[in-house]
Amino acid sequence: MIGLDRLVVFLTVVSLLIAVPGPSVLFVVSRGISLGRRAAVSTAIGNEAGLLVQVVLVAFGLGSVIERSLLLFSIIKFAGAVYLVYLGVQAWRHRHLLAVADKAEPETADTSRILREGFVVGVSNPKGLLIFTAVLPQFIDSSRGNVAVQLLLLGAICVLIALVSDASWGVAAGTARIWLAGSPRRLSWIGGASGMVMVGLGIRLAFSNRE
Repeated sequence: MIGLDRLVVFLTVVSLLIAVPGPSVLFVVSRGISLGRRAAVSTAIGNEAGLLVQVVLVAFGLGSVIERSLLLFSIIKFAGAVYLVYLGVQAWRHRHLLAVADKAEPETADTSRILREGFVVGVSNPKGLLIFTAVLPQFIDSSRGNVAVQLLLLGAICVLIALVSDASWGVAAGTARIWLAGSPRRLSWIGGASGMVMVGLGIRLAFSNRE
């Protein structure tokens, strides 16, 4: 499959790209601050499950279609943006619930719902699509055949790196939440702020370019 030298370069490039906070990271951090570490890690898992769907679609041809179709790319991007704005508005509306919640149990939110929400954000994440359609093909060795398999393998590696990165951000944010829980009013403010971050992220995503 891919040579060792090429794999090392690939890992370096992808790690640097993933380390730059994007929609997934900011969403995980906001969830960690507002709901705790378990919710943040669950969000990261949902995000990466969405990215896996992108990997499979790109490996079997959607990548080239998206690269040529501005309309399709825009539809996916705007769908994710609208969903982020919706989640942000919900977080803002229910921010006061954090102030009365038992600070010893910040991680009791519905895990299945959190996974679903993380999945939607992940599957519509344009940063993932750009990495899979623009970066991955550069490291494919077409002379060795099995291009789809190579894309799947490299994409899975990207998702694994993203999971470690996002989960780490989430755990750090969730730990900060535990400290903030000493002040219910401050925690309510943070919950509202995380909602505003999601709204702002959604708006930014809606008006972002391919680059």
